[in-house]
Amino acid sequence: MRTSSPNPPRSSSPGRKLISVAALSVALLTTASAQVAVAQDAPSDTPAVPAARAEAAPGVPAERLIVGYRPGATEARSDEAAAADAAAKGEETGEDVGFQRRLGTGAALVELGKDAGTADVADVVAEYSADPQVAYVVPDRLNKPLATPNDTEYPKQWDLFESTAGMRVPGAWDLATGSGVTVAVIDTGYVAHSDLAANIVGGYDFISDTAVSVDGNGRDGNPADPGDWYAAGECGQAVGSGSSWHGTHVAGTIAAATGNGKGIAGVAHGARISPVRVLGKCGGYDSDIIDAITWASGGTVSGVPANADVAEVINMSLGGGGACSTATQSAINGAVNRGTTVVVAAGNENQNAANSSPANCDNVITVAATDRSGNRASYSNYGSAVDIAAPGGETATAANGILSTLNSGTRTPSTENYAYYQGTSMATPHIAGLAALMKSAAPALTPAQIESAIRTNARALPGTCSGGCGAGLADAAKTVQAVKGGTPTGSTYSSTTALSVPDNGPAVESPITVSGRSGNAPSNLQVGVDITHTYRGDLVVDLVAPDGSVYRLKSAGGSDSADNVNTTYTVNASAETANGTWKLRVQDTASYDTGRLNSWRLTF
Repeated sequence: MRTSSPNPPRSSSPGRKLISVAALSVALLTTASAQVAVAQDAPSDTPAVPAARAEAAPGVPAERLIVGYRPGATEARSDEAAAADAAAKGEETGEDVGFQRRLGTGAALVELGKDAGTADVADVVAEYSADPQVAYVVPDRLNKPLATPNDTEYPKQWDLFESTAGMRVPGAWDLATGSGVTVAVIDTGYVAHSDLAANIVGGYDFISDTAVSVDGNGRDGNPADPGDWYAAGECGQAVGSGSSWHGTHVAGTIAAATGNGKGIAGVAHGARISPVRVLGKCGGYDSDIIDAITWASGGTVSGVPANADVAEVINMSLGGGGACSTATQSAINGAVNRGTTVVVAAGNENQNAANSSPANCDNVITVAATDRSGNRASYSNYGSAVDIAAPGGETATAANGILSTLNSGTRTPSTENYAYYQGTSMATPHIAGLAALMKSAAPALTPAQIESAIRTNARALPGTCSGGCGAGLADAAKTVQAVKGGTPTGSTYSSTTALSVPDNGPAVESPITVSGRSGNAPSNLQVGVDITHTYRGDLVVDLVAPDGSVYRLKSAGGSDSADNVNTTYTVNASAETANGTWKLRVQDTASYDTGRLNSWRLTF
């Protein structure tokens, strides 16, 4: 909320083969495996041939199998032989089995057809596994892109994913990213940042007073932020302040580029940001803000070119005291009538939001701020005017603030960086980003429907809120699923607290607390695991349910010398109550290698 100033070398053991760090680590999406005995009629003095390794199909019938033959097998070299073998296996099982092609590894891809059921697949797998010339047979699994981004600072964005008081944003990303939606950030403008630039579209500078604009001119088509610093004694403040780059911080929360291997992730990272400058030195006038609301939503403002990037969502992390004026309400009504959702900050005075404008205007979504524990932030306004709460952070501990895009310049722009801020200014773009996700998922939604869905699908505030925080803490995954329809991807709960896994030592456990859900966990609970380890065959990995029940995700295997465990397991946890503390238990069962549990997640 802004009034007159912004808120601001590895050891080896006998018999082990060391695997290069550069070796490709294949993500295993299932843990089930089967060992089928070889034929029993081999002479007793003949060395036993190892059974083929078989991996069960991942919960659904497979249409294809990948068959690896042993080096001496004719089928390993000849497509004709592999095709003949597939036909023979089909005849034995009564299934339609056909050789399709040879993979780059030399394995054969075998087609089963779309009508093959789970039992049919099992029959064919068993037939191949019993063949001493077959080294392994595995399903040709369908992989999907994972929503968790690779942005380097993403693990610090507790506000997006943390189980206690995060907004459950990753669970929405499989359904929508904000693509096709423009969000107007009516604020201090935009200072160039490489983690945001790809999503910036045309904006406007609406500051008409040159004493406020600082850029030496009045209104123009350049919304660049020159800085809003002021000296001691200016702006009614005894102490001066450096430039805030407030609008850039807000914009980053909404739509920072995501999956680009750097910086942070935006809530609606597929959306476009239109920077609309109304705040400069000492703040900004209602008259400029009113014109900005009108123009951003596609209305006409005299002397200003028509907006080529009309916003479906407006974010206003700004405000002042007093009642909502008729002039401001008129501009908001016009925007909403044109189909634009208006999201505003509740204010930072720890008072009733009824005393803050535009928080107390009609037809807006007013947002209160919560801390990392899910309590109303100490500064946040409250009351019946508040519609919803979202993470705003508290920077008494810096990492408990909201991390976003910024600039290091104390007065004028310098180098780009990232910084933690706190405020209802930081909570508001979380909801603007959610509105963009919703509009992307269901373009016909009206502003009223967006507000209703956000409120209806909120979860109970994990902490406390004296005075009222609206419908509770926004739940992005549940909300987007509700408006999108179809098969939901579920809510994600994560832990990014790293734990060392001691060499041949006791198990370590990492907890995730799930709350606000009803009934039992699903039969397809997804458990994402990221473990760094130099010999993953040493590891045993278990999921421990709140009642102490243990689900084995991974067993130790002395022949698995690859590095790391970075995969997602599927667990039938339908017998378990969803709410409670779940734990990931990891144990190293052999000597010479060490590791670290980096993070893990549950997706319901």
